[in-house]
Amino acid sequence: MINKLHFEMIRLYSGDVKRIQHFCKVHSYAKLIAEMENIDADTLFILETAALTHDIGIHYCEEKYGSCNGKLQEKEGPEIAKRLLADLHFEEQVSERVQYLIAHHHTYDNIDGMDYQILVEADFLVNLYEDGISKQEIERAYKKIFRTDSGKKLCREIFHLNLD
Repeated sequence: MINKLHFEMIRLYSGDVKRIQHFCKVHSYAKLIAEMENIDADTLFILETAALTHDIGIHYCEEKYGSCNGKLQEKEGPEIAKRLLADLHFEEQVSERVQYLIAHHHTYDNIDGMDYQILVEADFLVNLYEDGISKQEIERAYKKIFRTDSGKKLCREIFHLNLD
């Protein structure tokens, strides 16, 4: 099911190479962190689904609002994901948690689960590079956002940080 979703997300974003690359990288890091943290299979499935769909509302937001900021994506993305996941016959409980994660993936307080924490960390690993963030800001994000041992380790290695 994950591969089918992955392909459908590529179809949905057809021609938007930058955004396809983004969600592919977030998915890869999320899966890596989760497996390094020995996350159970059900949580991993939810996490992979959320990582692939976390920015699903981006095109709709650009069309509707002329902006794709994170809060708008959190507002509009869950309903779009709900329809896609239903079309692909994902279980309702999986869809509900994925919708919740999409609705909160730019909200960094009150993180309520390993799937949520890992999704945020994976998205940060990608965004810190894609947005050309300074080393000082990366260090600040590392201290504020990263909680899993594996996410911290990856962040330190990717950005060559001498922290902890």
